[in-house]
Amino acid sequence: SGVGGWPGFHCSNSWLWCAIHRCVPCCCCDWLVNICQRKRELKARTVWLGYPEKCEEKHPRNSIKNQKYNVFTFIPGVLYEQFKFFLNLYFLVVSCSQFVPALKIGYLYTYWAPLGFVLAVTIMREAIDEFRRFQRDKEVNSQLYSKLTVRGYVLYYSLQNQRIPSDMVFLRTSEKAGSCFIRTDQLDGETDWKLKVAVSCTQRLPALGDLFSISAYVYAQKPQLDIHSFEGTFTREDCDPPIHESLSIENTLWASTIVASGTVIGVVIYTGKETRSVMNTSNPKNKVGLLDLELNQLTKALFVALVALSVVMVTLQGFVGPWYRNLFRFLLLFSYIIPISLRVNLDMGKAAYGWMIMKDESIPGTVVRTSTIPEELGRLVYLLTDKTGTLTQNEMVFKRLHLGTVSYGADTMDEIQNHLRNPYSQVTQSSAPKVRKSVSSRVHEAVKAIALCHNVTPVYEPRAGMTGEAEYTEADQDFSDGNRTYQAASPDEVALVQWTESVGLTLVSRDLTSMQLRTPSGQILTYSILQMFPFTSESKRMGVIVRDESTTEIMFYMKGADVAMSSIVQYNDWLEEECGNMAREGLRTLVVAKRALTEEQYQDFESRYSQAKLSIHDRALKVAAVVESLEREMELLCLTGVEDQLQADVRPTLEMLRNAGIKIWMLTGDKLETATCIAKSSHLVSRTQDIHIFRPVTNRGEAHLELNAFRRKHDCALVISGDSLEVCLKYYEHELVELACQCPAVVCCRCSPTQKAHIVKLLQQHAGRRTCAIGDGGNDVSMIQAADCGIGIEGKEGRQASLAADFSITQFKHIGRLLMVHGRSSYKRSAALGQFVMHRGLIISTMQAVFSSVFYFASVPLYQGFLMVGYATLYTMFPVFSLVLDQDVKPEMAMLYPELYKDLTKGRSLSFKTFLVWVLISIYQGGILMYGALLLFESEFVHVVAISFTALILTELLMVALTVRTWHWLMAVAEVLSLGCYVASLAFLNEYFDVAFITTVTFVWKVSAITVVSCLPLYVLKYLKRKLSPPSYSKLTS
Repeated sequence: SGVGGWPGFHCSNSWLWCAIHRCVPCCCCDWLVNICQRKRELKARTVWLGYPEKCEEKHPRNSIKNQKYNVFTFIPGVLYEQFKFFLNLYFLVVSCSQFVPALKIGYLYTYWAPLGFVLAVTIMREAIDEFRRFQRDKEVNSQLYSKLTVRGYVLYYSLQNQRIPSDMVFLRTSEKAGSCFIRTDQLDGETDWKLKVAVSCTQRLPALGDLFSISAYVYAQKPQLDIHSFEGTFTREDCDPPIHESLSIENTLWASTIVASGTVIGVVIYTGKETRSVMNTSNPKNKVGLLDLELNQLTKALFVALVALSVVMVTLQGFVGPWYRNLFRFLLLFSYIIPISLRVNLDMGKAAYGWMIMKDESIPGTVVRTSTIPEELGRLVYLLTDKTGTLTQNEMVFKRLHLGTVSYGADTMDEIQNHLRNPYSQVTQSSAPKVRKSVSSRVHEAVKAIALCHNVTPVYEPRAGMTGEAEYTEADQDFSDGNRTYQAASPDEVALVQWTESVGLTLVSRDLTSMQLRTPSGQILTYSILQMFPFTSESKRMGVIVRDESTTEIMFYMKGADVAMSSIVQYNDWLEEECGNMAREGLRTLVVAKRALTEEQYQDFESRYSQAKLSIHDRALKVAAVVESLEREMELLCLTGVEDQLQADVRPTLEMLRNAGIKIWMLTGDKLETATCIAKSSHLVSRTQDIHIFRPVTNRGEAHLELNAFRRKHDCALVISGDSLEVCLKYYEHELVELACQCPAVVCCRCSPTQKAHIVKLLQQHAGRRTCAIGDGGNDVSMIQAADCGIGIEGKEGRQASLAADFSITQFKHIGRLLMVHGRSSYKRSAALGQFVMHRGLIISTMQAVFSSVFYFASVPLYQGFLMVGYATLYTMFPVFSLVLDQDVKPEMAMLYPELYKDLTKGRSLSFKTFLVWVLISIYQGGILMYGALLLFESEFVHVVAISFTALILTELLMVALTVRTWHWLMAVAEVLSLGCYVASLAFLNEYFDVAFITTVTFVWKVSAITVVSCLPLYVLKYLKRKLSPPSYSKLTS
């Protein structure tokens, strides 16, 4: 059933068409949106369970909407986007003027046909893009979920690895502990799994069916942006006394997160636009390329020239008669200075570039979703990238174990297995404290510590056939190694435990009070868990106190970051150096240590610890102080190195982008240490560069001091956290952005989705350069939509980013070819095409000006009706459009020398300087063609038209040949075809041409002479320029 306005939900079927992400209204103008769609006021709500009569409140539709328009706004929206451009608006006015008899020049179709064609092409292209968006949304919105609807309220039932469809309060899970893990990387970019706890009142119900017989309600605060907080209450009324439970963030399941363990049942509180993930996503905007804006400026310059020329003509006429009417007629006569075909040619060019990108076999699976901005790929200066899933695969692999005197890498892990197979060394610490331990016993100790000091739980899937939440017994489970998976909040911890399994020491079971390890010989070792000290971002370490059941030894194990552990462990001379070495390899390091406790020491600790936990004032400080009393003189066991595997070819790709002059910023929701580590391992920050870690700041004074400290650094990468960034932007926005823009690389960690988009907008405002954002998760959508050019990667974590992006790729490494080859050639081709089309209009306007001035400034058209339409379409369109196939260097060269890309960011291919050169060429050629024809024509005016028009067509075809840098067979076909069309059409154009005269030798030599004079000097100049000042690309190809 559809997800209408929903908790009425009178549907009884158990499946639901359901959406996961967004609902975006977008109209042609903002004011229209505000009038049409009054913003719903966000309110707190109460969701009733077991009170069908109270379920009146309507919620927003729970569907994703990436479309820009709806049925009513499509035509007005597209027309507004078109006539927003000066070029099209000007032609609309010119075409409308032809309905006034006094201003009419020639036939109506000469003006309306090109304009109608432009609009038809544009509307069709937008309609196709919009329909594709609609289809993609429909595909995502038709995912099926189990829905349990009883007595008026709705519960969702989500299985393992299924996405949560809307924001819910977590009522029940199949996991015995009453909690489950969820993955949130699509929401906040963090790789750690989050532990969520079911509402204890509903989790304790004996059977699933009892959920439908209770009477209760959930009170939830009004929807808000913050994904890390929630306040609510759960009240059960059908028992005495009523049960009240407070709800916090750990009782919620936000939309776009994924269930990592077990099955969950939740009651829906927010849907559609009110979900946290949608509120953190911005509306899509219509993106306009820089090239289009530059051409728009040039058309305004042409318009000024057009008015000036018309005024000069009327002035030379002497303002006789109704001069203002003559002025307007001149404006119409010279209107070809601004070519209507410019937009058609460019739009068709964009479509061609999109097709070439999608057909490129070197980057398979690439999709162009916004066909209007392929040239933007050639102008980028800033690339803002996500980390998780974009640069990294988010798969941890254990790479290195260092014991101080000996180090084990991937190729020597079998030695560790051999050590573990030998029985435990007989040397114990108590009997011989001074005897140096053998390597074997140290390996034993280190591996055992890694296998015990963690928060990992082994999970066994129920046997096939067991579904739902049936209370399965131990016998129903399959305890074989192949059926075991590990769950933990951090993928690093899972990697460590998987590694101990691979070398022979396996974690086989764990609950709240004990865990069991299996040795290589099959012996089971049982340990009681006496205390757990979880990892926090402040302490940067975690610990566990365990008792070995066989020997009753009590051991305190601890692992953590080197900065936290170096002061805790006994003095040593290798830890700091080795941590540095591993960090340079891009490994994430953990220091593992232990301390043996006597029974008395432990009992003393426990009593102090319990007391501290009960204190009302400064509880956290007192607890930390008690734990720290244990953290002294610990024995350093080993240093581990875990690698977060990078995506394929990330290093060479980043290197190529840097050489191309692109500055790379990494924006991630992950922790500072992780982000810094990946920045080093991916060579985002080169080995020789310093890294300035921006200290946490909370107020204006601290921000000022820290910015001054950063200002004194030169050529170093910046690492800053989202909180500090927020403070700095509040007080010193301009200074921070200015300093950051000078850095070779910037890493922003702990960034929320809205912060990512904000950083993109700041760069656009302050730097004024083109930005590109690339990401793979739902948390990157805002950033992708805010950037001038958004690229989405189709990752393992869903397609949300790739659907919202302008370009979708399958691997990060493809961005190299997309920018260096396709971006570069799209921009250079469009620049050449745009200027050539303008030249085509200028040359005919120059001829008209010469013609009018010779014939006493008469406002009479030189070429009538079909000649004008044919000139802009049939006779010259194919050769001119074939410029979209031109290339200055081969793709392999462009990839090998990314420095070529750097030239483009200066915008030299299309500027007022190059435009001026084309204007001068047009004036020279137009003058030669017209004066030549006037000098050589015989007695009749009809010969002027025949000679000048034929010479004009030949000149245009020769100019295309002059502009081309690398010939393609289709270009030659286009030239020959156009010439053939013109010669063939001469037979039918009796009203313009004298067929008898055209076939004479006189006509041929006169046309040839004029054409040679108009083109030969340009060929000579081009040859000299290439010899004396060759462009950078020609040095590579020669």
